[in-house]
Formats: sequence, structure tokens, C-alpha cells
Amino acid sequence: MATLHTISEAEIQDISSSITSRVVTEVVAQLQDRLGELKSTTLDIAVTGESGSGKSSFINAFRGVGDEDPEAAKTGVTETTREAIPYVHPNMPTVRLWDLPGIGTPAFQPKTYLEVVGLYQYDFFIIVASERFRESHVTLAQCIGQAGKKFYFVRNKVDNDLEATVRRRGGEPSAILNQIRDERGAALRRSGVQQPRVFLISCFQPHLFDFPLLHTTLESELEGHKRHVLLLALPNLTSTVLEKKKQALHGSVWRTAMTACLGAMTPVSAASGTVPLLMDTLRSYQQSFGIDTNSLHRLASLTGKSYQELQREVLSTTGQELSQEGVQTMLSQAAVGQQVVANMLENRVPVLGTIASGGISFLASYYTLTSAINDLGEDAARVLSRALKGCDQEQDDVPDPGDFY
Repeated sequence: MATLHTISEAEIQDISSSITSRVVTEVVAQLQDRLGELKSTTLDIAVTGESGSGKSSFINAFRGVGDEDPEAAKTGVTETTREAIPYVHPNMPTVRLWDLPGIGTPAFQPKTYLEVVGLYQYDFFIIVASERFRESHVTLAQCIGQAGKKFYFVRNKVDNDLEATVRRRGGEPSAILNQIRDERGAALRRSGVQQPRVFLISCFQPHLFDFPLLHTTLESELEGHKRHVLLLALPNLTSTVLEKKKQALHGSVWRTAMTACLGAMTPVSAASGTVPLLMDTLRSYQQSFGIDTNSLHRLASLTGKSYQELQREVLSTTGQELSQEGVQTMLSQAAVGQQVVANMLENRVPVLGTIASGGISFLASYYTLTSAINDLGEDAARVLSRALKGCDQEQDDVPDPGDFY
């Protein structure tokens, strides 16, 4: 007759520990997958138009890169390419702007053109013109729309037209811009484009005219992770963009903090450690707000300000060069209050002490990241104000796209 085996308390603890370890490992894996989805989401933006319309300058301005930058799209050259050329965003490598072959030539055939450049690989199209929109623009837009893709008309070099019109016959700049916009929109509607969206921009003054409005419109019409990556890739032209970036980053803080907390409890993740994970996250925050060294150098080149002048506006600790010791100090300061409680619990009930320590790791990580987002947002606002100081014109935040249209 078989005898029943009595499970000892030690065996129960081993089983409980094993189950807990597996659950923690699975939760960490799921959290890491969600964070990985955000990092790996791609956004492909097609930029097309006639040769000489300023496509390359638009691509550079959208990426916050000067025309003379080594990473810039080449400008001022005769277009001969028959292939789409991708340009990666300097801070968001999963965001790519594609310089498509020029349109408007006698050999241009919209349907063939879209097949050649790979219509369905792009999330939306920017159709650029430097003067009026022609039949080739209209035909291309109609083909893009029939394929279910969104498109936006960009009227480039509007600063030249505005200056010439004011000099020739006077008038208020805002009234002249509205007239240009109305005329271009009416012409496109007469040509068969329903509800055309026309944005008047200057690639050499991206903080003025409709460039910020274009950014806001694109962000509002994307969904999910693609909206998130576009928002973080946008140049900091207005306080509205900065505030939206803060909101987007706050939305994923708890996942990062929980991954750091639970990861420290699993043998595989513990090897990488909480501090390196937080350092990588804080560096990505710096890039999103455009206050890392490379971003500040690019902004200085674009605005004519010195790097040192812009860098002096970065006052927060998390905006400076990060080190493991510095991040560890931030975590320690955030956890100092809860650590007393954890020590008391660990002395009396070791299991509760372990749980409390995990809670401290989460709270300390969460507080550190949340504070960093707020501080870096304030740094970015000061940098933006300094970068635009002394401009001939400064533009307030753009209105909601719904009001505009």
C-alpha cells in the first residue's frame, strides 16, 4: 500500500518560489515585448514633386538637419535618379523620409510611377510644389487617394512669394497667405481633388507659416505606435509639440519602471541591471526633446546660435551627460524614504521585506523617469526660446487642424 508523501514547508516555499519566478519572467517578457514594439515601429514618409520644388530641403527641414549637414539630402542639383532614396531621422532611426523621383516630365505616368517607387510601403505622401500645383500633381494625388493612402500638398518657398507681394502691392502678410492658400485649394478642387489640404511653408524658416500646422495634422491623423514615433521625431517648434511629447513619454513610463523592477528579480534580466536600462531610456528622452549634444549642434547650425549658448539653457541634471553613478544617485535619492520601511519589514518578515524592495525599485524608477520627462521638457522649452530669440518673426502655437480646415 502506497504511503502519502507529506510536503514539507521548505518544499512549499520552493514550489511557490518557482511559480513566482516563472510568473515574473513571463510578465517581464511581455513588458519588454511592448516596449520593443514602440522602438521597432517604422514610419515611412514619401516626398514627391517636380525637380527644383525643394523636396530635399523639405526632407532636411523635417528631420531638423541643415542642408550642409553630412546627413542631409543633397540640394540644388539636377535630379537624375529613378529610385527612391531613404533618409533616416537622426534621432528616430525607424522614421524614414523617402526622396522619390521627380514628376512633371513628359515621360511621367502616375500609375507606373507609383508601381516603380512602391506605393504601399509608405504610410502617407507629401506632394511638394514651389509655384502652382500642376496637372501632374493632381493626377498623382488622385491615384494615391484611390489606393487608400493619405496625401498632403505642400507649397514650398512661400516666404519668397510673401516678400515679393508685400513689396509690390503691400498688404497684411496674414491676408496674403490666406489668399495664396485659398487660391491653391480652389484650383485643386476645380481639378478634381476633394478636400485638398494645402500647407504653405518655408524650409528655411520652419518655425513660421504652416510647417508646425503640418506636423500637428500628421500627428493627429496617425494612430497607435506610428503616431507615437512621429511625435517623438518632430522638431520642437512649438510648446504644443513639447507638451504632447511629454504626454506620450509619460504614457510608457510605468512599463519601463515595472520592467526595471521585475527584471531585477529574474536571473536573465538582472545581469543587465536596472541602471543601464534607465540610462538608455533617459538618453532616448534627451534625443526626443532635442537636447542631446548632436541635436543641439544641429539646432545651432540651423539657427545661427552657438552650441554653447543653447547648451547653457539645459539646466536639469538629467539633461547633462549621464553616467551610471549619476543615475544610481538619482535612484537612491528617490528611494531613500521607502528604504527605511523596507528595512523594518525585512527584519521582522523577510518575505515582506523582499516585496517592499521590489516596490521601492518600481517607485524609484517611476519617480526618476517621470521627473526626468518634466525637467527635460522645461530644458527643451528654454532651448527653443533661445533658438528663436531675435528672429524677425516668431509664431505662436498653431491652431487645432479642425479649426484651420
